Amino acid sequence: MQFAQIQEARDFLEQHPDVRLIELFLIDANGVPRGKLLHRAELLAIYESGRPLPSSILALTIQGEDVEATGLVWDVADADCWTYPLPGSLTLQPWRAQPTGQLQVSMHPTQGLPASPADPRHALIRVIDRLKADGYNPVMAVELEFYLLDQQRDANGRPQPARQANGVRPQAPQVYGVAELEQVEAFLNDLYAACEVQGLPVRTAISEYAPGQLELTLEHRFDALQAIDEGVRYKRLVKGVAHQHGLQACFMAKPFGDQAGSGMHMHVSLADAQGNNLYASEDPHGTPLLKHSIGGMMSTLLDSLAIFCPNANSFRRFQANSYAPLAKSWGVNNRTVSFRVPGGPANSRHIEHRICGADANPYLAAAAILAGIHQGIRQQIDPGPAITGNGYAQAKEFLPTDWLTALRALEQSDWAKEQFSAEFLKVFLAIKHAEYREFMGEVGEQDWRWYLTHA
Repeated sequence: MQFAQIQEARDFLEQHPDVRLIELFLIDANGVPRGKLLHRAELLAIYESGRPLPSSILALTIQGEDVEATGLVWDVADADCWTYPLPGSLTLQPWRAQPTGQLQVSMHPTQGLPASPADPRHALIRVIDRLKADGYNPVMAVELEFYLLDQQRDANGRPQPARQANGVRPQAPQVYGVAELEQVEAFLNDLYAACEVQGLPVRTAISEYAPGQLELTLEHRFDALQAIDEGVRYKRLVKGVAHQHGLQACFMAKPFGDQAGSGMHMHVSLADAQGNNLYASEDPHGTPLLKHSIGGMMSTLLDSLAIFCPNANSFRRFQANSYAPLAKSWGVNNRTVSFRVPGGPANSRHIEHRICGADANPYLAAAAILAGIHQGIRQQIDPGPAITGNGYAQAKEFLPTDWLTALRALEQSDWAKEQFSAEFLKVFLAIKHAEYREFMGEVGEQDWRWYLTHA
């Protein structure tokens, strides 16, 4: 575990004398940033001796409610747990009205007890370290789809796509439309500028397959942990810039029943210590190592589905012919499968993991992906033949499409206990079961429409 040196904070304060406040945050099990807004006078002390945060900060539902069954609330007297700054995370938040800094922290492995085993970033570090011990350096990149929504709901109280610069609310998908990108030019300009300030390697912008849906790609990183850190900070930034423009950036997996869902596609390859791509091959199907990696991800897919799809809404994304995968399948240059090997030159060969919704925690998703890859390599798991053509029509082994089945599979998985630790899973599953009970206990509009009169 590497934490930042104090000189980073001294340089920041010297370069930004106008900054008075700094947003300090860590990422919880749901991928939600939680923390405090601090005065600049408090910054150096965080680098010198850490910052205490309550143990319960890692025991919260997505609604921010304590889950006592995690063991991190009253059982430990909501103890203070020490966090420390992550290198390179101290930046500006350009979207703020007043100059404001941003600092990401993580639990200290020992001073952060009893909460540190529940820190999702730690789970990813452990998996990466195990791969590196066997000579594999994971290379990753994150792609996140999201909707730009109006902050005002429609007449029925439902979310709606934001109006474009011409005052028109988009109605048609217009996938890959360049005119649609021009209509959100002001937002994209500020988004790219903010990413430049924070050092985030944002590249191509795409109008996705629904009104108001966008995707911007992040450059791959030789350091997988850096890639996921950047994905987390990018998501925070998108929401901040959208708010600055009077908009809402929505990363729900399926915000609209009749429109495309939003995914988080994870691109991954393995390199040696010199950075050479171990998947590189003139064969579009890649090397045996690549195929074993896919085999491992297939073999652990059910065990990790509750991590890739962590919410009730996540499973609404799984629909045929929707560009969201439904089965244990792989293919070359094929967007109807779960594990896609994109085309391109030999040295760019990699796997695109297409299961995750945009609502997944990037740290946990990456950890599950890499742990599956590691199992596939160690056990030399054959993924079977690649799918050619329509993967939806050829699917044989479908994924479960309900939350509870996925949670139970994770709960019963010996592989998950080994990879994530029993301590982490106790916390994660306690949170998710609490959310499941609360979600299923809520009676709403759909219940009334279906059953109020005729049941």
